[in-house]
Amino acid sequence: MKLIYLINIQGGIFVNKDIIQKEKPHKSSNIKKVIGIVSGKGGVGKSLTTSMLAVTMNRLGYSTAILDADVTGPSIPKVFGITEKAMGTDLGIIPTKSETGIGMMSVNLLLKRDTDPVLWRGPIVTGTVKQFWTEVMWGDIDFMFIDMPPGTGEVALTVFQSIPVDGIIVVTSPQELVSMIVAKAVNMAEMMNIPILGLIENMSYFQCDDCGKKHHIFGESHIDDIANAHKLEVLGKLPIMPNIAKLCDNGRIEDFNGTWLEDTAKLLEKMLVK
Repeated sequence: MKLIYLINIQGGIFVNKDIIQKEKPHKSSNIKKVIGIVSGKGGVGKSLTTSMLAVTMNRLGYSTAILDADVTGPSIPKVFGITEKAMGTDLGIIPTKSETGIGMMSVNLLLKRDTDPVLWRGPIVTGTVKQFWTEVMWGDIDFMFIDMPPGTGEVALTVFQSIPVDGIIVVTSPQELVSMIVAKAVNMAEMMNIPILGLIENMSYFQCDDCGKKHHIFGESHIDDIANAHKLEVLGKLPIMPNIAKLCDNGRIEDFNGTWLEDTAKLLEKMLVK
């Protein structure tokens, strides 16, 4: 697929959207809504948010799946406790299922050992992401969540160009520096005509078990200011909870309890009705 890039006087890179070609999923796949989970920088809890959203929608009775597009830093199988490998057939790749039936595909499901580094150049990485969309037999899926790598690099561009993404959710953290990073992710989505569903702030606060007071460990939140600046909605604020980290470490994220993503779930349900 040939792409034409134009550089404006501010140095931003634009893609000629008239020649972007969306790839079709595997013929056995029927995927209703595709939601990209993005972040402007690493370490803000994007994979955690992706996992919790998939679990939340699955609990509401929807068939959900996760496409782990963070090829060089995959973590989705770990938080779900998946150790079995994905199976390949003459017809396509069979995704692995979690205990509650969430389908997933990640490069770590193909490697001999999950600690093996992925030392691939850009074209191979982006080609792998496309294969996860076109060659995996996902079946009937209500919501597919794409766990994107941080930033606005090649993989993000490939996903936005190749996969019919219905909307993205931007994950952020409270630090003031993040406002600039979030703006980059938001601006990229706008340039690619991808709807931005809203923002989710992770590590927003720590709530004391004894007194119930909320402590802002990483400083006061700036997410409302960021949302107002970009005319976006704040979909949720996730607290710092040691038990959630423990569940991830033990591969038991499907056991989490909490209502922080209720507003996001309602928004996603409305998208499915439309």
